Amino acid sequence: MPKLLLLFLLISATNAAPASATTSSYQRFKEAPQFYNSPTCPSIDTSGTNGMCSDQAIHVAMTLDAAYLRGSMAAILSVLQHSSCPQNIVFHFIASATTNHHHLRHTISRSFPSLKFQIYPYDSSAVSGLISTSIRSALDCPLNYARNYLANLLPPCVSRVVYLDSDLVLVDDIAKLAATPLGDHAVLAAPEYCNANFTSYFTPTFWSNPTLSLTFAGRKACYFNTGVMVIDLQRWREGDYTTKIIEWMELQKRMRIYELGSLPPFLLVFAGNIAPVDHKWNQHGLGGDNYRGLCRDLHPGPVSLLHWSGKGKPWVRLDANRSCPLDALWAPYDLLQTPFALES
Repeated sequence: MPKLLLLFLLISATNAAPASATTSSYQRFKEAPQFYNSPTCPSIDTSGTNGMCSDQAIHVAMTLDAAYLRGSMAAILSVLQHSSCPQNIVFHFIASATTNHHHLRHTISRSFPSLKFQIYPYDSSAVSGLISTSIRSALDCPLNYARNYLANLLPPCVSRVVYLDSDLVLVDDIAKLAATPLGDHAVLAAPEYCNANFTSYFTPTFWSNPTLSLTFAGRKACYFNTGVMVIDLQRWREGDYTTKIIEWMELQKRMRIYELGSLPPFLLVFAGNIAPVDHKWNQHGLGGDNYRGLCRDLHPGPVSLLHWSGKGKPWVRLDANRSCPLDALWAPYDLLQTPFALES
């Protein structure tokens, strides 16, 4: 009898293992509500390309990966929910070439059946050899550098895009952000923070080198966060700014001139030459610093976008029952379908 019982348990465990592995491999998300355009929205040309090349559309670029997929789904929902013309938004998702794109496409389509989107494979082999270790391992992920290559990855017909990180939610109409004027020469627009200690983003090696330290001469260089940017891709392509960023990354491999991941090359190329955006469009730092991820308060002033940059991510803290007060503002956008959730 004990032998039969043992045999039964072994068979049961064997049969259960694949199902368990399958259910734990992928997160499941609820279907989001359907959002519709207001009567005043312009119509976009969807013939053949599903709006991928429409100038009337608002183009949004984001990265997708397993670790941040839950955050990405919340961000997408927040964009649609607060948009006056949600059916005119086209999403351009960048995912590693080795990722299961079929699963990503199925996941997004299941939660957002009417969403206009495309997924672009990102071959990280070119950038992997240029990445230097930084103060937090998550910042060293090759996908974190995909924003450098948007002009190459997205179709040439897309001339302007709003780039968004995955750890944020909007509480305002993205059309207002997308319409940010870039002036006659600016390649990108982002909120600037000129009170931040700009020199701290680069090493003493950088500042002590007479040639390198002149990089910012004649520029009122200020810190800006690259998690929220409006980019003129046409000007980017014409100025070959991807190459300019890569050149700084190549120099970093030879002599350490900065510590913080993908941000410093953007500062080196663009700081002091970007178009301004109101600070309300990037209430960043809600994830705390890059070491402990402690709770933080909002910056003074109005809020259009909440950004959990830093180590602490709201979905991780909520799951661990160690949430910060502001994480409650992210929770309503969480589409994760828990095993015990009741279907309405």
